Amino acid sequence: MFLKPTLLAFKPELSLGMLLIFCSSIGQTFFISLFSGELRNEFNLSHGMFGILYSSATLTSAIVFLWLGKLTDQFNLTVLGLITLIILSGFSFLISSAETLLILFLSLLGLRLFGQSMISHIAVTAMTLWHSKKKGRALSIALMGHPIGEALLPVIITIFLLNYNWREIWMGIGACIIIIFLPLIFWLGRHHKSRHLGSSNINSLPESKKSLNVSWNRSQVLRDSRFYQIIPGLLASPFIVTGVFFHQIHLIETKSWSITLLASSYPFFALSVTGATFIAGWIVDRFSTIHLLRIFLLPLAFGLMLITNTGNSYAAPIFMILIGASTGAATIVLSTLWVELYGIDYLGSIRSMFFSIVVLSTSISPTLMGLLLDIGVTLEIQFIIFAIYIFICSVSFAIMTPNLLIERFPPP
Repeated sequence: MFLKPTLLAFKPELSLGMLLIFCSSIGQTFFISLFSGELRNEFNLSHGMFGILYSSATLTSAIVFLWLGKLTDQFNLTVLGLITLIILSGFSFLISSAETLLILFLSLLGLRLFGQSMISHIAVTAMTLWHSKKKGRALSIALMGHPIGEALLPVIITIFLLNYNWREIWMGIGACIIIIFLPLIFWLGRHHKSRHLGSSNINSLPESKKSLNVSWNRSQVLRDSRFYQIIPGLLASPFIVTGVFFHQIHLIETKSWSITLLASSYPFFALSVTGATFIAGWIVDRFSTIHLLRIFLLPLAFGLMLITNTGNSYAAPIFMILIGASTGAATIVLSTLWVELYGIDYLGSIRSMFFSIVVLSTSISPTLMGLLLDIGVTLEIQFIIFAIYIFICSVSFAIMTPNLLIERFPPP
């Protein structure tokens, strides 16, 4: 209903955002973990040791991104996107030639920093600023790059792994970025006319937020108690989903499922993410992000409970649908909540600070889950604990909602 007018109004910019989000797949856990078996065998690493290496690279990227993410408040976003793509292709070539653990670590660091973090941060910030009057709708369309990547890339990589070794595939990935995506982003950038809306951006906020025509900076946000109250719940989805995807090969082994079943279940995940993203975008534009907080994590909890209670193959696509629903809603929540609470002037700085915390959490989950596996704590037991945690967070969000809806001005 709202898709057609948004596409007609913002097609070049949305296409640019969607392509950048798609390219971020290269640095996402679901993509890198497809090579986990080959990498562990190549470098003789256990689940726990590979998790430590991967988490260390992710943690380092989070620290660097805390500074790097602020660049979106200072420079042209299209140019930043092009530079990031070039760097990302370089790290794709680097991992293809990795012969030591140090080079593997540096490669993973670069893929996580410029793939997972920087390029998606540029895209989300651009959509929020360029289309502030319809930010929920614009983000829901641009963020389709995620489910498209999650639906296509596992199938493609699975096929390639049957015919090529992992080094050749990563060389092909770097070449595709340079030959295909870099020219496309450059071309779309030339057709984009930036909209500098300034203070008129306040019209984009839900009706209940329009009178708060102020913006908080990073130091003021750090003095706001609400920020610390919502962080535990906001981190639940990226923490848990990252850990699940990182150990997805071990999961299907314990369930006696085939990798083909896993690959064929990803389209269900992608469709669920897409549907939830559009619904969440509509809710944000119609009401507010805050109203989503109490419910967006619940499908993930139900999915985790399902997978702990059955090993039947039909559970795989249902599991993907449920975690996809929370993942899709989370992409909108984590992108638009800061505008509603803290304004737009320092959006890049605030979002990069929060995203660094997110990356920190995703650096911990593979290691934590891997080490727990090494000492005999099964994924089923871990999933039950995660589900209980989600239910607690959802109740907390429901209690906090009235307080979050109250307009507040930044401290002096």
